[in-house]
Amino acid sequence: MGVQVVHVTEAKQDVLARDVERADSTRKQLQGVMFRSSLPSGYGLVFPFETAKNRGVHMLFVRVPIDVIWTVDEEVTAVGRLKPWTGYGRNQADRIIELSAGTATDVSVGDRVVVQE
Repeated sequence: MGVQVVHVTEAKQDVLARDVERADSTRKQLQGVMFRSSLPSGYGLVFPFETAKNRGVHMLFVRVPIDVIWTVDEEVTAVGRLKPWTGYGRNQADRIIELSAGTATDVSVGDRVVVQE
């Protein structure tokens, strides 16, 4: 099994993404999902950071809506759906996760979202 993104609540665990990429270089972090015409179901892009601080996500050159989850120590600090081209979100995070739109519908602030190797 590869890397997956899992939403953990007291009641259950739901896999949000099984096709997971890491934005672990400056180039990958700057590019994100820009220029893609679609995102497959089950896809996730994880941005790991050394420390938690206020971090933004822009949608310039992103052609499709996405769900974004900001976490600190696996606890969700914010979740939102961003619109193509004009969306923008910002919150405290040591990890940001971008998913296909609609994937994070059941994720709430205070929940846990973990990246499992």
